[in-house]
Amino acid sequence: MTTTTRTPTGAPATARVRRGSARGLVLLAALLGLAVLLSLAVGSRAIAPDTVLRVLLRPDGSDASTIVHDLRLPRTVLAITVGAALGIAGALMQGHTRNPLADPGLLGVEAGAAFAVVIGIHVFGVADLTGYAWFSLVGAGLAAAAVFAIGSTRGGPDPVSLVLAGSAVSALLFALTQVVVLRDIETLDAYRFWAVGSVASRGLDVFWEVLPFLVAGLLLAAVSASTLNLLQLGDDVAVSLGLHPLRHKAIGVLGVMLLTGAATAACGPIGFVGLVVPHLARYFAGVDYRWVISYSALVGGLLLVLADVLGRVAVRPAELQVGIAMALVGGPVFVHLVRRTRMVRI
Repeated sequence: MTTTTRTPTGAPATARVRRGSARGLVLLAALLGLAVLLSLAVGSRAIAPDTVLRVLLRPDGSDASTIVHDLRLPRTVLAITVGAALGIAGALMQGHTRNPLADPGLLGVEAGAAFAVVIGIHVFGVADLTGYAWFSLVGAGLAAAAVFAIGSTRGGPDPVSLVLAGSAVSALLFALTQVVVLRDIETLDAYRFWAVGSVASRGLDVFWEVLPFLVAGLLLAAVSASTLNLLQLGDDVAVSLGLHPLRHKAIGVLGVMLLTGAATAACGPIGFVGLVVPHLARYFAGVDYRWVISYSALVGGLLLVLADVLGRVAVRPAELQVGIAMALVGGPVFVHLVRRTRMVRI
């Protein structure tokens, strides 16, 4: 795909615009496979790659097999899944709002999940990760529904109003969360373990519980991807081409809610993924959202797996949770992307 620009002399010039390709997806998938192998091999006890492959294919009950299957495989699966979900949610959010700084957390999903977890701990005495996941998912859904209701006009959801409503609801829920945790030390201790954002100590049972919501979000994202390119041209142009902009925006926002809510329920709030990943995807895939969303899934999974590995080795023998490691990686990466003059714009 090419675009025509004007040179300083006024003559037309042709500039090539990046486009995604199946080759790029294959390359990213290969890199993700290497990152998975690294994730299964690296930790407090290093395991040789050939041993990892052997026990992965033929569990033998050895210490290495137990570590790979019971400890590292679940956290790797969750890192890939959550990274992909947050990456896609970020691409959808930025596309539908046409705001390059939009983040899935602006819908109030993370704040709603955090408040619900605090209520679950303080009122109902929930003390396990599975319980946190369900309270988190319900809270995320209710918060997103409230933002959706507040930010919708008679004609349907408005992207700008959704962002403003999300900011207001997030601030309110954050304040309420602080009121509860500051009044109860036990709730604070339990809450901060979940709120830091981690893929460690999670079993595959958490993955299976949130999987239906992730699948539903992915389906809505696939439906939304086919129309996002036209929506970038403006609502009037989209209507003239036979689209119903408000309906497609509602589908996209619902997809963001499901993906972000399920990811937050599984591992707690993890920042920067939904903000940074879409920019990386657009840098390599261009502005066609059919490619951007596909690239965002792979880049998100790859980035979160690598951040988790970094967290295991950065402060040995201790370990940084992936939410902290992601902030350490995501902040500089995003600053670098913003300062690049060649960065793809929405």
